[in-house]
Amino acid sequence: MKETSFFNVPLAERVRPKTLEEFIGQEHLVGKGRVLEQMIHNGKAHSIIFWGPPGVGKTTLAQIIAHSLNIPFFTLSAIDSGVKDVRAVIEQSRKAGHALLFIDEIHRFNKAQQDSLLGAVEKGIITLIGATTENPSFEVIGALLSRCQVYVLQPLTEENLRDLVHNATEKDEWLKQQNLDIKEWGALLQLSGGDARRLLNLVELVASSLPAHDKSVTNDIVQDIVQKKMALYDKSGEQHYDIISAFIKSMRGSDPNAAVYWLARMIEGGEDPKFIARRMVILASEDIGNANPNALLLATTCFQAVELIGYPECRIILSQTATYLASSPKSNAAYMAINNAQALVNKTGDLPVPLHIRNAPTGLMKKLDYGKGYQYAHDFPGNFVEQEFLPDKIKGTKLYDPSNNTPENRIREYLRNCWKDKYGY
Repeated sequence: MKETSFFNVPLAERVRPKTLEEFIGQEHLVGKGRVLEQMIHNGKAHSIIFWGPPGVGKTTLAQIIAHSLNIPFFTLSAIDSGVKDVRAVIEQSRKAGHALLFIDEIHRFNKAQQDSLLGAVEKGIITLIGATTENPSFEVIGALLSRCQVYVLQPLTEENLRDLVHNATEKDEWLKQQNLDIKEWGALLQLSGGDARRLLNLVELVASSLPAHDKSVTNDIVQDIVQKKMALYDKSGEQHYDIISAFIKSMRGSDPNAAVYWLARMIEGGEDPKFIARRMVILASEDIGNANPNALLLATTCFQAVELIGYPECRIILSQTATYLASSPKSNAAYMAINNAQALVNKTGDLPVPLHIRNAPTGLMKKLDYGKGYQYAHDFPGNFVEQEFLPDKIKGTKLYDPSNNTPENRIREYLRNCWKDKYGY
């Protein structure tokens, strides 16, 4: 029973560093005299956003800070937590006097969820540490971002990754007993993709798969073990995210063959069909958009049909939609437009609405020139008349730039005919 319990804890978790001295990588933050080392030395934490790729130490650093400063520590995942969970932690922190709250993948929190943190952060009830793989300038609301210091975590070097394995071999009793002889590192490093957690769990997989009489590790051996042991799909583990990522990227990359393969992996693994359909709805707008507006219609209908039909028949509907999306022209222009617009709003603040396009439901508003000078487009030839719709401070700013493909070229041509040289279409 004891052995089973031991193996339920992955190697990456068993050897997770407890102090900055044990931590490998991110020397620009944790080295002697650097910001995190100084913060711990001074005994006072401030709110932080860690921005960096997966598996480079964001969660570990949050735990080290809490452990070193002896602060009550709470952790939430933005994937499965909501405002109710945040408020519960805030209440517990208030009772404790102060606590550190770590939120993994904070970019997945919507505005309301992020807003729910503001008061507690400002009053010092919680010190927030958020982790994100996305640019926080776009994904974290300005009010919350202004209360946090953003630290960028760098990809781990090959030397860092080797050191992690050597340290794990010295620290973990089970791994030490395996007497691994790593003759070639190429496959281990390539398959880990610079992710420390993935590398350590891969080392554990290889070690447990090799015969007791020969623990030699070569590139071919690693590849063979991975193909045999990791073909299964773990919908509750990290492969859940790897395979949905592969599925999305295959459709984005216009490869219907790869898309339907990864779809089959998820179906065979028992993934929730609604989760798959939901991700395709997002992709239809984010990666196809106005290059083929029918993609969003089909993806939305797919989601509704999956709810109606259920498994196993819904696999056909999922396949139809996945291959259609993968085979469709691509554009992320709408996605970039809203990113650009939000960034501009965060930069320029609450600019006043021009008077001529304000609503004027009362006589007083009309006396104040609300709506004065507005020109109704349908009263003009071609249902268009040139007028200004942006605030004066940012007039002429182009936020939407159609992609250079046939469907969106028609949009570009229409906008060029309307606006001439104003937006540079």
